[in-house]
Amino acid sequence: MQNEVEKMDMNAMVHLILKAVALAMGIGVAVLSVLNQIDIRSEFGMLGIGLACLAMDSIIKKEYQ
Repeated sequence: MQNEVEKMDMNAMVHLILKAVALAMGIGVAVLSVLNQIDIRSEFGMLGIGLACLAMDSIIKKEYQ
């Protein structure tokens, strides 16, 4: 029983982390763009990382449902 609860807690933590990384990348790109402190290649890289995190979150959710 304890192992199952720990697994559920870990799963929730992974979902939270993936969503937080995606949000941080989006906000980072927006702020740096407004300040003109980032080039277009870096913007796409950061947004790609955020999108990949959201995709992994979605895939993990579908596996556990």
